[in-house]
Amino acid sequence: MGGETHLKMGPSPTYPKLAAGPVGKKIHNIYADRLRMFMSDGQYREQNLPPKIIDASASGAEWIKLSVYSPPDLSRPTFKEATSHDFTPTSVGKAFGPSWSTHWFRIQLTVPKELKDKEHLEFRWDANNEGLIWTESGDVIHGLTGGGERVEWVLPESYRDGKEHVFYIEMACNKMFGNAPGGDSIQPPSSDTYFQLHTADIVAINLEARGLYFDFWEIGDASREFPGDSWESHKAGVIGNSIMDTFIAGNGSNEAIKECRKIARKYLGDKVDSEKVYGGDQEAIVSGIGHCHIDTCWLWPWAETKRKVARSWSNQCDLIDRYPELRFCASQAQQYKWLETLYPGVFDRVKQKVKEGTFQPIGGSWVEHDTNMPSGESLVRQFVAGQRFFESRFGQRCKTFWLPDTFGYSTQLPQICQLAGMSRFFTQKLSWNNINNFPHTTFNWVALDGSQVICHMAPSETYTAEANFGDVKRSVTQHKSLDQDHTSLLVFGKGDGGGGPTYQHIEKLRRCRGISDKVGLLPRLKLGGSVDDFFDKLEKKIEDGTDLVTWYGELYFELHRGTYTTQANNKRNNRYSEILLHDLEYLGTLASIKDSEYKYPKSEIDEMWENVLLCQFHDCLPGSSIEMCYDDSDELYAKVFATGEKLLKGAMKALGFGHPKETTTGKLIGLNTLPWSRTELVKPANVLEPYHLVNGDGILDVRPMLSAYPATSASIKETSQGVYELSNSQFKVEVSDGVITSLYDLAAKREVIPKGKKGNQLVIFDDKPLYWQAWDVEVYHLDSRKELHAAKTSITESGPHRASVEVETKISEHSWIKTTISLAAAIGDNPSYVEMSSEVEWRETMKFLKVEFPVDIVNQEASYETQFGIVRRPTHYNTTWDMAKFEVCCHKWADLSEAGYGVSILNESKYGFATCGDLMRLSLLRAPKAPDAHADMGRHHIRYAILPHTGPLSTLTIRTARAFNSPLHLGTHASPASIAPLLSSLRISGADNLVLDTVKRGEDDKDMPSIGLPLRKDRSVIVRMYDAMGGKSRGVLSWGVLDVKRVEKCNVLEDDGEEISIVETEVLVDGERTSKGVEIEVRAFEVATYRLVLAD
Repeated sequence: MGGETHLKMGPSPTYPKLAAGPVGKKIHNIYADRLRMFMSDGQYREQNLPPKIIDASASGAEWIKLSVYSPPDLSRPTFKEATSHDFTPTSVGKAFGPSWSTHWFRIQLTVPKELKDKEHLEFRWDANNEGLIWTESGDVIHGLTGGGERVEWVLPESYRDGKEHVFYIEMACNKMFGNAPGGDSIQPPSSDTYFQLHTADIVAINLEARGLYFDFWEIGDASREFPGDSWESHKAGVIGNSIMDTFIAGNGSNEAIKECRKIARKYLGDKVDSEKVYGGDQEAIVSGIGHCHIDTCWLWPWAETKRKVARSWSNQCDLIDRYPELRFCASQAQQYKWLETLYPGVFDRVKQKVKEGTFQPIGGSWVEHDTNMPSGESLVRQFVAGQRFFESRFGQRCKTFWLPDTFGYSTQLPQICQLAGMSRFFTQKLSWNNINNFPHTTFNWVALDGSQVICHMAPSETYTAEANFGDVKRSVTQHKSLDQDHTSLLVFGKGDGGGGPTYQHIEKLRRCRGISDKVGLLPRLKLGGSVDDFFDKLEKKIEDGTDLVTWYGELYFELHRGTYTTQANNKRNNRYSEILLHDLEYLGTLASIKDSEYKYPKSEIDEMWENVLLCQFHDCLPGSSIEMCYDDSDELYAKVFATGEKLLKGAMKALGFGHPKETTTGKLIGLNTLPWSRTELVKPANVLEPYHLVNGDGILDVRPMLSAYPATSASIKETSQGVYELSNSQFKVEVSDGVITSLYDLAAKREVIPKGKKGNQLVIFDDKPLYWQAWDVEVYHLDSRKELHAAKTSITESGPHRASVEVETKISEHSWIKTTISLAAAIGDNPSYVEMSSEVEWRETMKFLKVEFPVDIVNQEASYETQFGIVRRPTHYNTTWDMAKFEVCCHKWADLSEAGYGVSILNESKYGFATCGDLMRLSLLRAPKAPDAHADMGRHHIRYAILPHTGPLSTLTIRTARAFNSPLHLGTHASPASIAPLLSSLRISGADNLVLDTVKRGEDDKDMPSIGLPLRKDRSVIVRMYDAMGGKSRGVLSWGVLDVKRVEKCNVLEDDGEEISIVETEVLVDGERTSKGVEIEVRAFEVATYRLVLAD
């Protein structure tokens, strides 16, 4: 063909014409495995990189003189106390103990002449336990972890002068995770652990060798963790092997190390030795934030936590100075307060870092608390106490609720967060679910009332990331919300036992960023921003149109379900203290209004609240700590109860009351602290007639029940051998062989217990979870159900006011239970219930005791009281999401109802429950052996009741359960009529579903003590209410005889709010009277707070 052009091509002038020799393909797995050798401590260690990091060292008494003072009796003396004693010479190789003891060391250190000009000097100390370094003048400078972790302290330049320098080390005889024997950290701690001091050296560090160590670490990770078919992985392998070849060729010399680092820059870039690596305008989608999770108690007692805080946070202040890009956050106001009190020098350093923006107080709560079991008011007070502390010390409130390690998140938290000034929430715990995989990473979490917060769960699925290549990679590969937003938080640093970020973490992250910029594929990471910066950007995206998915209701944690029951006495103390504080604040408020000489005990109440909030920490209240922690909490609760009873007595005295045991003058009356009238039977002390009838509103008449009336009496009879019939005007109850075989509602003409079934049936289960003993109960425990049978049943009360039978049941050779089943006389149309009161001697091993009530009710959902509302959960196992809720949390009641009838189970201090079909099951006691070998062993007293009711779930259950948990206060008063209007003053009318939950004085009233925040110019009463049933409501809040000049609706922090017009209203309380009030409108399940400003 014509037209073609012929080009003459010659050989390339550079390409070799002849092969120089065979070149084989590198066998990938062999060369990949070779990379591990360079960093290992195996047989080739001395020929590898790690020994090159230490350039020179000095040890021994010539350079480091050691002496020790060992305080007696496991005491923890202050620096001043300890250093006032004589110190005895000691040496490396000596052992110190036992567990939990403290030993103070005086170190007299001289840097040898041959080391003083080295680039970088460190003092290394390791006894495999924790420690704290103090200056000779008593300043905290550095924390030590031990066991090879954080064992170094960078020596000051002033130590290079050849002179002797003195400092101290406070040794704590515990590891970061306590003193568990063997390798299982959750086993009960040993009491006789001793720790050998094996390292006390001065070392000179070759910073180039250390830099190469981190270079090679991240390049090796890239070769292993990037996809095997990616060029990025293969290039990392080639670079890594080239580094090894160069190191070997140069015999590991300093020059060879420098050449190796030049090779590494081909993969990492040339900025990884400083914070400048994070420069540039390219988008970083992973935000790294340093964090130090310190469990306020867990495998160590509170006293050790206080030292952990000082150790950890002093280190972070130092690390921030060395690495300017580090931003560190720490939660829990309690820990800040401990630091301020015990280590004021460290607190001042923290305060300066907060001012500079490098140390971020976060979370807004007093501790990282459990959210399942505390009352609604307790959740509010966590934020009130926390936010007020942070504002008073640092001039700022927290915007982000921080709760990465708590065992599930209750449904009203988003609303309470918003009311406390927080619109963001961070956690990750649901990644531990052992049945279903939670489907979201970043989403809007919606409360019962519709309030929402932005929730972010770190896709790295940890709050203690080791800052490895894989952590950064998983921040995208495990991100479940990439369709909405692809950014995430990477929370890194040693945690649980404290510690926080190390220099190793920051060095690794610098190199991860270098890889992202130089090679790509790895998500781009940035340090230097705060948690608030991350959420600010999210909020801006939402403002610009990003729609996050929503999750309505509780974030149920599919693990650690046993924590609703473990450590029963601790949970009982929690419930009792919450009720005590409610009553004290209410009566103290009224007393401060009535009596100008009475001083509202704000400081004492605040201290009580702080102690209760501390005990609600997420390993204390749930029951997952060691025995020492419950010795501590028992002591603290005893203090709360003693203080509370004293203050309660003072408030009642100011109101004119005398104690019935201490005076015979005045009329015996009942004092009602609930916001509705009550009619009950009571047994006053020191009164001949055992039962009295009380009824009324604030002041209740106490009248003897001297005679029985057929319509209001209770009776009992034995109908056949071992079969008893208890009856009143509402119910007829048959107890056969110790269980309830019939519960007949006379008015409804309805049997509650299905035919052939047994109510109040005690059952016991084998309880051996897969690992976490105190925490978990697994679904398979239900397969081991065993009924317990009564050994003896006898009549203990035969009416007419109360009928009772006592049932004695043998659990085992070492355990028994005595249960009194009682039916009181019905008073008019007031609700009646069958009450069970049990005394238990519990000496079991890995068993679970429950009580069952089968009921003739059909519903696919059961209702449970939660904070400020109701949560409804399935009674079936249709899906794995349904089945995962085989054990759930409830507060004072659980209910199963259909359209016209229902049954509620009330309890006094229990939290675990389950409803499966028509079977309602209350959890009573567990017997785990780790981490507390004696958890729940001993004597228990338990109260619960079954309350049948006509109609669906209503305020009848809510009020009855509240009264079941809130005993009346009995006292004498010379003139009850004079005080009655005040005690009936605060009421809500027109909406029975609105519960007046809390009455207290204003936090910053002019007559309150100041904590550093501005006081107001007036006095006020704070009233908090909520809708308990789930319906929008209108009503009137009235205040009777109180002189109120202004009313504002405010948030839980009591900031200035919207003023509401005062109206004249007619209120019926113990008869008709007229009062002033405000018209209120409350959303379904809304928590509403009002400030009633008092006239001068």
